[in-house]
Amino acid sequence: MIPLADDNPTRSTPVITYVIIGSCIAVFLWQFSLGPNVKLAIYALGVIPASLLQGALLPQELRWVSPEMTVITSMFLHGGFMHLIGNMLYLWVFGDNIEDILGKPVFVIFYIVCGIVAALSQALPDPSSTVPMIGASGAISGILGAYMVFFPKRSIRVAIPLGFFLQVLRLPAFVVLIFWFVLQLINSSFSGSDGGVAFGAHIGGFIAGVILAPVLAVIMRKKRN
Repeated sequence: MIPLADDNPTRSTPVITYVIIGSCIAVFLWQFSLGPNVKLAIYALGVIPASLLQGALLPQELRWVSPEMTVITSMFLHGGFMHLIGNMLYLWVFGDNIEDILGKPVFVIFYIVCGIVAALSQALPDPSSTVPMIGASGAISGILGAYMVFFPKRSIRVAIPLGFFLQVLRLPAFVVLIFWFVLQLINSSFSGSDGGVAFGAHIGGFIAGVILAPVLAVIMRKKRN
C-alpha cells in the first residue's frame, strides 16, 4: 500500500517539511559523491548501538561526531535511492499537516524527539550491535502516528500493487496507518536486528508520535489562549 496524496489542505506553507526533504536529498547526493567511501560515512554518522549505549570506541578515522550526535546525523542518511524515495514520499504526504497543526518550532522538536525514541527503540533490544542505523523513517513514523491521532478519517489516495498493475483507492487515514503499523509489527517479529530494516525504530517512532503529538498540541493551544 503506497500513499500518493491526502485530501487534507494546510493553512500555511510546510517550510520545515520541505527543508527536511531537501536536506535528506542533499545529503544523499553527497553520499553518492563519496563512491566506495560511502561506508565510512555510514559508520561515522549512523547510530551504532554498541558505541551509543556501551561506549565502544570506533576507529579514529570514524569518530566524526560524538555517539550521541549520530542520533541526529543518522536521520539524514539513507542506504539507497529507494530508501530515500520511500521515506520522502511518506514525509511529503503526511508531514505538512502535522507541521501545520503543531507549528514550525514545535514540529522541529517533535520530529527530533520521535527520531531519538525510534533510534533507542531499535538499539536497546540489542545494545551490543555494531550495525549502523540510518534513515529518516523513525522520525517519519512519529509523524504517521500523529496523523492517525489528528486526522483519522481524512481520505488518503493509495496505490496497491496487484501483480503488474496498480489499483488506486481512497481509504480513511486510520485504515492506511493501522495497516502500516501492523505490517511493522509482523515484520519485526520475523526480522532480527541485522535484518536490514529497522522495524523496531518504526514501531517506537509511531508510538512516540501517538503519545507526544496530542500533548504538544494541548500545550500549544494553552499558550495561544
